[in-house]
Amino acid sequence: MAPWALSDEQREYRRVLRQFAEDKIGPRAADVDGRGEYDWANFESCRGMELPALGIPSQYGGAGADHVTQAVMVEELARVCASTSLTMIISKLGMIPVMLAGSEHLRSTYLPRIASGEWQASYCLSEADAGSDVAAMKTRAVRDGDSWVLNGSKYWITNAGISTTYTIFAKTDPPAGHRGISCFVVERDWGVKVGKLEHKLGVRGSPTGEILLDDVRVPAENLVGEEGQGFYIAMATLDRSRPTVGAQAVGIAQGAVDYAGGYLKQRHQFGRPIAEFQGLQFMLADMAMKTEAARGLVYKASAMIDEGDPLGELTLAGAMAKCFASDIAMEVTTNGVQLLGGYGYTSEFPMERFMRDAKITQIYEGTNQIQRVVMAKRLLG
Repeated sequence: MAPWALSDEQREYRRVLRQFAEDKIGPRAADVDGRGEYDWANFESCRGMELPALGIPSQYGGAGADHVTQAVMVEELARVCASTSLTMIISKLGMIPVMLAGSEHLRSTYLPRIASGEWQASYCLSEADAGSDVAAMKTRAVRDGDSWVLNGSKYWITNAGISTTYTIFAKTDPPAGHRGISCFVVERDWGVKVGKLEHKLGVRGSPTGEILLDDVRVPAENLVGEEGQGFYIAMATLDRSRPTVGAQAVGIAQGAVDYAGGYLKQRHQFGRPIAEFQGLQFMLADMAMKTEAARGLVYKASAMIDEGDPLGELTLAGAMAKCFASDIAMEVTTNGVQLLGGYGYTSEFPMERFMRDAKITQIYEGTNQIQRVVMAKRLLG
């Protein structure tokens, strides 16, 4: 059996999650998008299902689920509400550096709180002038006795103002370029401020904004890994988070496929269901086929994480999964709008929301142009 084929337990988990998502999350999705605000009710529903615990090791209060199962969870939430799926993704992303390189103190302090849903976390790498070019960051961390003092700002931060902790990358040795970046876990109450919040095209129920650091004092023990390891921790984190973004894209695409299929059977033109028109049948078939191909790449990359990446192929596989799945999500949702015609262009139907939500998956966790750079470097040595 292929390592990314679902087990009976995973199939049953998908069934349970789909029912939960359709009953509790889906009915609120349009309202969440329309208000453009974080939805605590959806978060608490997910917390009741213990979803924040899914990707946290069991020794720290989590479920310790494999990454394919985590991908299934993200898919099923994104199928009905991409904003809610992002709510479940982001805290895990903020804690991946801790799980990869953090001390036992950091793991035992923060992971149980994230697993329980008591706290949420954000991942703070990008800046206004340092997106794809991480080494251009200007945020500084200066050692002062038993503390580090952080100054600067971080941009495009998911969960800004909601999270209790922020995993922040800052330069501790600016002349060293990317080798002078370090990573810190910073609690909100230590002085983290929220600047501008963005008004966005999609995933509007998940806040994105600027994080401001003005002489924020962080205990030395909250350094993740060693000084100067931040860039490598960040890249290893993205290798493990990109398949999850791919899963989100697959979920959005699947939502579009499912809705379009139902619409084609219900909508009548020329005296019969438009599902009988072969041109439209072929569009739907292509949408489903490409979504399934994307799902295979996502599951393969997810399985590699669980295997420990023995062949060193995760960077390539993760970039492929994220890039392909997000490109397909954009194509599938655009075609979904076309299948619904004028109705697809209105907010009374979910297809235009699927299309708006799909777009961000081509941008965050590294744009798809950067993913192609990553792939080319791996392929060409």
